[in-house]
Amino acid sequence: MADARDDTSGFASDDDVPIQYMARTRAYYQAIGYDVPYRWAHHIDAPFQPLKKPLAQSRVAIVTTAAPFDPAKGDQGPGALYNGGAKFYQVYDGDTSVDHDLRISHIAYDRVHTTADDSGTWFPLPALRALAASGRIGSVAPRFYGAPTNRSHRVTLETDAPEIVKRAKADGVDVAVLVPNCPVCHQTISLVARELEANGISTVVAGCAKDIVEHAAVPRFLFSDFPLGNSAGKPHDKASQAQTLELALRLLESAVGPQTTLQSSQRWARDAVWKRDYNNVALLSAEELARRRAEFDKQKDIARGLRDGGLSPS
Repeated sequence: MADARDDTSGFASDDDVPIQYMARTRAYYQAIGYDVPYRWAHHIDAPFQPLKKPLAQSRVAIVTTAAPFDPAKGDQGPGALYNGGAKFYQVYDGDTSVDHDLRISHIAYDRVHTTADDSGTWFPLPALRALAASGRIGSVAPRFYGAPTNRSHRVTLETDAPEIVKRAKADGVDVAVLVPNCPVCHQTISLVARELEANGISTVVAGCAKDIVEHAAVPRFLFSDFPLGNSAGKPHDKASQAQTLELALRLLESAVGPQTTLQSSQRWARDAVWKRDYNNVALLSAEELARRRAEFDKQKDIARGLRDGGLSPS
């Protein structure tokens, strides 16, 4: 007779856990020939700024890692391959009173399970404006801020994060909602959130890479267990996007201390097998790994040329 403890009929699938992006990314880059492992930002504590006033009286800003669409920079449309030519290397901002065409072709979102054809999943500006109109928040900050996805901790900490703090202070921002996309985006956004919080601005990171954000240690984190590129909700699902943003605001209101994580109850799909695919070397042939190494080197050269030339959004 089988031991009752061996009965797993009511258990979730072993795949149904948050993806370990740091470990998977490390294995991926080693597999394509990069032997020195990347050191992810790591803290054991975080700054914390309680809300200074109710959200209904607060000015709220968005920090994004998405890039303005530029037709001169190659394919940036839905399903586009990784496009290093569309990257930006300096903080930029934009007028929140108008709509913007921001894309994510320049970063490593989940291209298997995400087509990137609905910017509401990574740039919730229209949803935030609706909340201001309804009185849920006091106002939307006059500008949103673009944070460069930078592998260099030093550049993020010494240049980009202080610049975002400077602009947010000038705009009278009380609260910032930060929305990353790729693995390195999650690290960049986490470091920016820490800097904003240390300078008196309450923050919440809404993201999909739990291990990276918690490793960096942020004040507040709303975790959506979705493929990368969907930190603000499911594509073409206004209810999902609205719920995601509302959960982020509730976390701002309810967190009593730093490193508070709230997991959204939304599921991407009934089956968790989609989690097996992202940069999983066990599923890639030697030929595919070699192709990816060649393409990565090509895109890295393109990006280096842009960075050295100082090109960035105005």
